[in-house]
Amino acid sequence: MSRLAKKPIAIGKTAVSVEGGVLSVKGTKGVLTKRVHPSVAITVGEEGVTIVPKDSSRLAKALTGTFASHVRNMVAGVETTYVKKLILEGVGYRVEVKGKDVILAVGFSHPVALRIPEDVSVTVEKNVIKIESANKESVGQFAANIRRIKPPEPYLGKGIRYEGEVILRKQGKKAA
Repeated sequence: MSRLAKKPIAIGKTAVSVEGGVLSVKGTKGVLTKRVHPSVAITVGEEGVTIVPKDSSRLAKALTGTFASHVRNMVAGVETTYVKKLILEGVGYRVEVKGKDVILAVGFSHPVALRIPEDVSVTVEKNVIKIESANKESVGQFAANIRRIKPPEPYLGKGIRYEGEVILRKQGKKAA
């Protein structure tokens, strides 16, 4: 069992409740809900949220640490939103937000459109895409979906990369 799951998780000013197998966390930035696996018991007390396995199976022990991490991320997300920034590099590469879609022009013969999830907000400033939400999973997954369209290539560095990501550059062919 996870050592971090054994310690109670401090909730601060957030309201945490577990009803009918659904965990809900309410804070200033929004409300997050998540279904709880039947092998895990989550209780809310005065010292915080505690997660314990319902049985001694390997799955239950593994899920205690996973759900402890989920609860920590949910409590932190409803207090301060999670932000990921993607940088678009390449001549003629453009991005824009139209309604509930992100439109990318990244060297293909057609523009690529991605639907923005309901709980995520996206802003574009020049060639920087800023993805923001209280749900850490939604932010990370949507950023990965955007990056997957045109990952950075090692020779010219063109593509979509995370802010702060280091791309190892290759030298390329040499003239004879």
